[in-house]
Amino acid sequence: MAKPFKTIGIIGKYMNASALQMMQTDLADLARHLKANNIKVLLEENTAKHAELTGFNTASLDSIGEQVDLVIVMGGDGTMLSVARSLMDNNIPLVGVNRGRFGFLTDLRAEDMLAEIDRILAGHHHTETRMLLDAQVIRAGKQVHQGVALNDIVIKSGLRLIELEVEIDGKFMHKQRSDGLILATPTGTTAYALSAGGPILHPNLDAIALVPISPHTLSNRPIVLSSISKIEVSLVQVDDAQISYDGQFQLALEMGDKVLVQRAAKDIALLHPTDYCYFEMLRNKLNWG
Repeated sequence: MAKPFKTIGIIGKYMNASALQMMQTDLADLARHLKANNIKVLLEENTAKHAELTGFNTASLDSIGEQVDLVIVMGGDGTMLSVARSLMDNNIPLVGVNRGRFGFLTDLRAEDMLAEIDRILAGHHHTETRMLLDAQVIRAGKQVHQGVALNDIVIKSGLRLIELEVEIDGKFMHKQRSDGLILATPTGTTAYALSAGGPILHPNLDAIALVPISPHTLSNRPIVLSSISKIEVSLVQVDDAQISYDGQFQLALEMGDKVLVQRAAKDIALLHPTDYCYFEMLRNKLNWG
């Protein structure tokens, strides 16, 4: 029997005023619905403030994961990516209500939200684990940055081709000249990596996809590695380059920097309705026949 959810956190896409205005009523309806079902509701404080929701307990994003059994995220995939990274240490399952453009991660439709949430609360759901990537930037032998990503780590040129050397588990793989390199989780293979010609990996796979961005040598193709691989990318020749984590945090890179990428120590959990089908989602989002 599924464990009951006694306290539920709600986080919305509060950074975008027009998007927040669209979902303001949905956020209020969801909070009141949960409260009417004797569930303690905890609104993320910025969501409550910007959506002008009163009468509910609030908590910061940093602390909400320590106080709830489940988090419902309302927004798009970008919101889910940000929340997932923030709460990865709390082992709290996430449910996504799609108020964005694609909804690869936020699979509940706003119009069906309350009925679907009731089904989840009744135990009619399944849990899917998604891996994350950890990336460290090493400069002159010292770590200058560390971060995690649910979708991808991207090393990219800002001006012209950059030259990279890639080692896998201490073994030299290749040197490439390209606009950059995408290191994607299975979750991230339907994002930037897909537009760069990478493969789609099922989320159940424990794998990392390396996808070159506009490589100078056309024989330089994407490759899929085991998730236990340790990847080292060295910047051999750059004029201007940066690393990004899920496209939401960027750091300037310098010639000689090394980027060490491996699977993160913790995963995140997504809850789906029992009738959720990954392939149906792909058909709908990618307009397959």
